[in-house]
Amino acid sequence: MSAPELKVYKKFRTRSSEPEAAAILEYIDEKTEKKYEEKKDILATKEDITNLRVEMREIKADMIKWMFIFWIGQLVAIIAIIKMIK
Repeated sequence: MSAPELKVYKKFRTRSSEPEAAAILEYIDEKTEKKYEEKKDILATKEDITNLRVEMREIKADMIKWMFIFWIGQLVAIIAIIKMIK
């Protein structure tokens, strides 16, 4: 038993018998484990967050590249219009 479990066990043991305290602690442990198993697929790990950051960085670089291409195209179009007018 870990230190927090031991504290909980002692609290329950003062209010009930030793087997009851152990049973309550086991029940809490099972419920906690069950909840963790249900939620672990939707929880993000450090690796997931790192992969997301890398992907966002790549998307940002692509967006900047296409913005410059768009701006150059716009500049060429404006210069062409100005030359046609003169």
